Amino acid sequence: MASAEQLVFELTNPDLRENALLDLSKKREIFQDLAPLLWNSFGTIAALLQEIVSIYPFLSPPTLTPGASNRVCNALALLQCVASHPDTRTLFLNAHIPLYLYPFLNTTSKTRPFEYLRLTSLGVIGALVKVDDTEVISFLLSTEIIPLCLRTMEMGSELSKTVATFIVQKILLDDVGLRYICTTAERFFAVGRVLGTMVTTLAEQPSSRLLKHIIRCYLRLSDNARACDALRNCLPEMLRDGTFNNCLRDDATTKRWLQQLLHNVSGGNRVPPPQSLAGLEHLLG
Repeated sequence: MASAEQLVFELTNPDLRENALLDLSKKREIFQDLAPLLWNSFGTIAALLQEIVSIYPFLSPPTLTPGASNRVCNALALLQCVASHPDTRTLFLNAHIPLYLYPFLNTTSKTRPFEYLRLTSLGVIGALVKVDDTEVISFLLSTEIIPLCLRTMEMGSELSKTVATFIVQKILLDDVGLRYICTTAERFFAVGRVLGTMVTTLAEQPSSRLLKHIIRCYLRLSDNARACDALRNCLPEMLRDGTFNNCLRDDATTKRWLQQLLHNVSGGNRVPPPQSLAGLEHLLG
């Protein structure tokens, strides 16, 4: 079996790169400290970025082939490894590498190559937010990550929707993220509208995993007094009337979250919403 060092070295050779990408992506869990090796090896990150940029021309019009999608997703899997590692995460952010993935998240084709591309790209962002780090959240909020996640939450596959909703959830769980979303009516409305649409869809096509993240997003929004006031009148009725009782039957944690959410929006002494959030109930209703 080729060593990690040998495979990483082969990434810089265009003739050997495709097989090296495949081998490394398959074995990235067994190679210890692969992320620092990828980051610190001469030309390696440049080679991975070259793989990403090379398929931009196939995004619009959508002509990405399954083989090209698989190849770039192997490169993305290695970037996810770098994004996950504590020694390389900050370096990864400081180089603004997540921005190279945003064109993939901006695609709308529902064919398998594009869905796989979006899902793998979301996996890189998901790896960044998995560790609670305000620096990561602040960086992402300075970019277009919220609109891109909302787009996937509306039109992606169930798995892509779940990862995108998880990313939004992790952003909301950070105080900086919650404050950002609740600062303006437009941001709150954008998130609330997509969450509401997803709840309606889940009533017809249940997914307990996706519902769990949606409820957690709503519960976190209810921690903000102004957002909680807006949610009183615009929280989907299906979350109140027992529609999802069967779906949540075996999930005690999510049932507890839903009960807390309903308690939060049903009463308590909340300050009146400021003018910036006035009218949200009508918009989201």
